[in-house]
Amino acid sequence: MGRATSMTVDRGRFADAVTPWEEEAWRAEALGWSERELGRHGLEEAGPREVRVRPWSVLVRFRTGAGERDAVWFKASAPDAAFEAALGGALADWVPEHVVTPLAVDAGRGWSLLPDGGPLFRSVLDAGDAGPESWARALGQYARMQRALTPYADRMTALGVPDGRTAQLPEIFDGLVEGNATLTPDARRALGDRRPLLLDWCAELDAYGIPDSLDHCDLHDAQLLAPAADRFTFFDWGDANVAHPFGSLLVPVGAVRERHGPEHVDRLRDAYLEPWTDLGPSLPELRRAAALATRLAALGRAVSWFRLFPGTPTTGCAEASAHWVNELFAEAVVL
Repeated sequence: MGRATSMTVDRGRFADAVTPWEEEAWRAEALGWSERELGRHGLEEAGPREVRVRPWSVLVRFRTGAGERDAVWFKASAPDAAFEAALGGALADWVPEHVVTPLAVDAGRGWSLLPDGGPLFRSVLDAGDAGPESWARALGQYARMQRALTPYADRMTALGVPDGRTAQLPEIFDGLVEGNATLTPDARRALGDRRPLLLDWCAELDAYGIPDSLDHCDLHDAQLLAPAADRFTFFDWGDANVAHPFGSLLVPVGAVRERHGPEHVDRLRDAYLEPWTDLGPSLPELRRAAALATRLAALGRAVSWFRLFPGTPTTGCAEASAHWVNELFAEAVVL
């Protein structure tokens, strides 16, 4: 197949990130694998390669035509997020209408080759072609996907997806508090003093009986694609875990509150909850469960900050993780 004549590398603000992209042998292997898989799908390169190096992943954009959407993406996830490749392949089998179907997956190495899935939802919002009502439809679709995935919870953890189910949260909390060097002894003691609240919230949330599913854990408007009107696909699962599904509301609720205003949050929440209303709990109980789950979802965000390539400095990530641990007990109500 045709070879790209040039390549640009974007490191953003992460010049100190240590990734395998710096290793010549790894680059040759990863790019060679991508070239072979492109050829297997009858695709040829038609322009320069664009590389994005981050502490948590390496992305390579291969142009396959003259159009903006004529592109294929190689992604290599950091070791602690390497499950993303296998998960992406499995989701394409289980819920193909909701996700981007990979062209190729190497689960052992955490590599994926993905087609372009259409414009980012963020771009559609920025253009004024969508608003909070589109967010409500997107989250309703996302909830239906989660419902379809509840039978696969154990199969997802078997693929390496982290287990963040409610019963695991006290142990996860303990590890985050004790293992974060940016927390002072006084801060650790203060968090430990509030641990009984965490136990109470976990017990109450479990009592509602909502089945566990996949939590994207970072579902902002640049993690959704909008390939057609009122149709959405979800991608970028490197922060995901198997957890209480309602925790997925944490990030989109914050995004909608910031962009569109707090008056839209209740509608957004109820649009998300509608696909769960046949499980037994009343709507007020589902709303309470959502408030608990979004608060507890701070722990999933805290954990995900450490899924980096080994050797990358982690001080900033540890500070971000500590922020999310403290958010668990923040006075402000998330929902």
